[in-house]
Amino acid sequence: MHIPLRILAILWASPYTFLGLLLGGIGLCTGGRARFRGRAIEFYGGSTTWMVKRLPGGQFALAFTLGHTILGQTDASLDISRQHETVHVRQYELWGPFMGPAYLLSSLVLWIAGRRPYRDNPFERQAYDQSGGD
Repeated sequence: MHIPLRILAILWASPYTFLGLLLGGIGLCTGGRARFRGRAIEFYGGSTTWMVKRLPGGQFALAFTLGHTILGQTDASLDISRQHETVHVRQYELWGPFMGPAYLLSSLVLWIAGRRPYRDNPFERQAYDQSGGD
């Protein structure tokens, strides 16, 4: 991606990145760690682990993405889920501030239709398909 487009993508996703940095910063203050990988800053440990475990289905969640941040339970969970979460980073670059509402609306429509709000969500399907997951 050309540099001007990269900058625009970063700015477009920045509201979620800011939230991820805030949550990751809290994680750092509670014993967590951070590292740069590809397009994202990854946070794990400390209260970050606590937050991930409290997501819906959190006992099975390895990580979740907010803009250009990925918050994971452990460094190993980030290694396992990196390809999947990187697809979500690209989705945030494309959808920007509309990513959260679009994701949640998709899940709501699926739930009302009696389908699986997470596994059948088109954002998750794309992430699983492009990362080589189920």
